[in-house]
Amino acid sequence: MEATLLILVLLVFFTFVGLGVYVTAKAVGAAKRGVDRGIEQARRTVEDTTLRAKSLGQVGTGGALAQLRLDLRTSMRATQAALHEGVREDPSLKESLSLFEQLSAHGRELDAELKRLEQEPDKSKIIERLPDLRARTQRIVRSADSLRWAAHDRARRFADDDLAHLTAQIEVESDALRDWSSPTTAPDFLDDAFAASTGAASAGPADDSLRTPAGGADEGLRTQAAPAAPPASDATAAPSPKALHAPDPAATAAHPWQATKRRPETA
Repeated sequence: MEATLLILVLLVFFTFVGLGVYVTAKAVGAAKRGVDRGIEQARRTVEDTTLRAKSLGQVGTGGALAQLRLDLRTSMRATQAALHEGVREDPSLKESLSLFEQLSAHGRELDAELKRLEQEPDKSKIIERLPDLRARTQRIVRSADSLRWAAHDRARRFADDDLAHLTAQIEVESDALRDWSSPTTAPDFLDDAFAASTGAASAGPADDSLRTPAGGADEGLRTQAAPAAPPASDATAAPSPKALHAPDPAATAAHPWQATKRRPETA
């Protein structure tokens, strides 16, 4: 039992040690890459500043070579940034990015050659090769600019299409909001209440049509509407035939509004 616990403790210990080593190595690698990027960026900034100073302060072959390098690096860096930014939103730019990588190989080769010629002591050789170097630089810069502006035009076209579609939808919605001629749909409970009130109003005149102003007709209706006599109990004997023709008490009953017949006066 103790040996098993000791083995488990050792496994946990070595697991944590391995995880610590892995995390430390990843952190060191990320820090090293960050430092390398910072150093590379600083080196590029220093080189660009130096080239800009040489192109403005030197005359002759030195200033011409510095200007060619500066133009080449500026164009290539701007195109690279535009394509890497655009490929995240538009995957179709991957082919353009692949072409730019091939163009970058020629650009790096030309930049290295221009950098070597800056240290060349024979100025006549530089002057002899300068037209060819300028033509190569212009071709690479023109190609890079073409890719960059094509990517910008494509992104702007997509933005214009999206804006036109959105504008059309907004116009349709605005027209729908301004359409006051179409009646609004009433809620269901209002429809039910309206139907109930309509039914009650239609049923009212039908009941009033049964009424007549004549007193005799009213009395007849009252006589017909009188409830039937309750049935006789079992203990009561069956009525005699005479009771079948007995006058209706309701028919012979006197009402307050009926005029009483005066008895004839005797002489």
